Amino acid sequence: MSVDPARRTGSASILNEQLGDHLERLSAVLQPFIDQIDKKFVRRLRDLGYPKPQIQGLSLITSGAAARTFQAGERGLQFFESVSRAGKWLAKLNLPPSEVMRALQEYDYLLQPHLESLSGEALAGFRWVREQMQFCVILALNEAYYHVREAETLALHRIFRIELEAQNIDVLFRRFLEAVTGVCQADAGHLFLLEKDSAIWQLIASTATGVSEEAVRTVPNSAMLLRHLSEPRTITKAHHAKFLLDPGWRTRYACFWSFPLMEKGKLAGVMQFGFHMHTDWLPRDQDLLSAAAERCLMAAQKMRLVEDLAFREQQIRNLAEHMLQVEEMERRRISRELHDEAGQSLVCIRLMIEMIEMSLPPSADEWRIKLAEVRDLTEKTILEMRRLIADLSPVILEQFGLESALRQLMKRFEASFKCRAHLDVVEIAGLPPKLEMVAYRIIQECCNNISKHSRASNVNISVSSADEILSLQVLDDGVGFEVEAALAKKDSFGLAGIRERVALLGGKFHLRSRYLPGRKRVGAGARGTEVVVQLPIRLDRNW
Repeated sequence: MSVDPARRTGSASILNEQLGDHLERLSAVLQPFIDQIDKKFVRRLRDLGYPKPQIQGLSLITSGAAARTFQAGERGLQFFESVSRAGKWLAKLNLPPSEVMRALQEYDYLLQPHLESLSGEALAGFRWVREQMQFCVILALNEAYYHVREAETLALHRIFRIELEAQNIDVLFRRFLEAVTGVCQADAGHLFLLEKDSAIWQLIASTATGVSEEAVRTVPNSAMLLRHLSEPRTITKAHHAKFLLDPGWRTRYACFWSFPLMEKGKLAGVMQFGFHMHTDWLPRDQDLLSAAAERCLMAAQKMRLVEDLAFREQQIRNLAEHMLQVEEMERRRISRELHDEAGQSLVCIRLMIEMIEMSLPPSADEWRIKLAEVRDLTEKTILEMRRLIADLSPVILEQFGLESALRQLMKRFEASFKCRAHLDVVEIAGLPPKLEMVAYRIIQECCNNISKHSRASNVNISVSSADEILSLQVLDDGVGFEVEAALAKKDSFGLAGIRERVALLGGKFHLRSRYLPGRKRVGAGARGTEVVVQLPIRLDRNW
């Protein structure tokens, strides 16, 4: 691959005319000895423990390689392009730069005896040439190593962004495979996951085009596949092509990579890549794939946990919503029974007492007084029964709507608590019945809390709707309380019930209070506690 002209201002640009002339003369001097030195160099590197792929790369960046370049009639630019390619190769072989310099020193050691026969002036010139060329080689290698590391960093950063931005597991795997296929410079990629029973390979994502991947959505597993796909491997047409999970690839590509996805030490999936040309699989490629695969599996596992948690939360919310509906139904049933059974019985008792009073002789004044007391007590019980029935299931809410029900609630609140209550209602006609019931219960619970704890003298309640939002505000001038402590109480369900009702409808709940210990009342206009609730008006749903 040629180097972009804009990037040739590094090592190659240092080769001026004078250095080029010296390199040509050095090439002519070394020509009789290059083959011999190169063979000694290869044996020396082999003795030092360098593997064959590293020896091949190191042989491309020596003074002998530069001499061969000039013998072929090329100039320094072609040599340093070769050095750049070799540097990327060595970087992906995980050969440290210090080992590269050590190998180059070994070559200089082998070259030195062939230069000592030169005259002093020529030897000094050639030493200068070697120093300048070595400096240029170091620059080219640094650039190549940096390019490889930068590409890896960008790839991992892209995978990290994919992990953050993916909306679901399918998108995560698809975008992950696209990123890894691009990094490997593969022509196509498949990502298979192994089903839990290890019986089927399921194609989860693919970057290939055509009909092949459509016919290989599921592949039967076998002990042989499980064993061979558990290790990274390069596959060629003539070598283990049977381990390709997509048999159609055998005629479409010349070379294949297969990389396992391991989860807790067990094979969870496999990535397979197809190349039109033979492509060497270097250690750095495997390291990058390993890091990317581990990151992807962790992200998928986390996403599954999040989705499972969201599903369970939704189940809990559905159950809570169902329980609220059951609660309302139970309230209606109890109120009907109180009205039809206990209420009617109390009315009959009162009538019977009145009839007994009327049948008593004039001399039974003592009994008449006692019966009057019983009748008054029965009357009070009937009134209390009617209040309980209205609290349990406000018939006026079903018949006349939220505003009428709230005004009735305010009258009862003022009568029983001796507190001034002001209700302000703006444009709430046509609300869904379920939303009206939730709003009524929230305000009812707020009034109950005020009557029990606030010692307030004034209560302002505001109900309005705008922009598909129903807004509720309950403000009192009571003593207030510590919000965090109140919400943290385990045996207190009033505020928790309000917050849960609001959450079930996807609304917002805000609670503000100013705690004033030792104060029985707060002056008019001072704020004790404020409850603000916003509920979405979803008219499109069957409520």
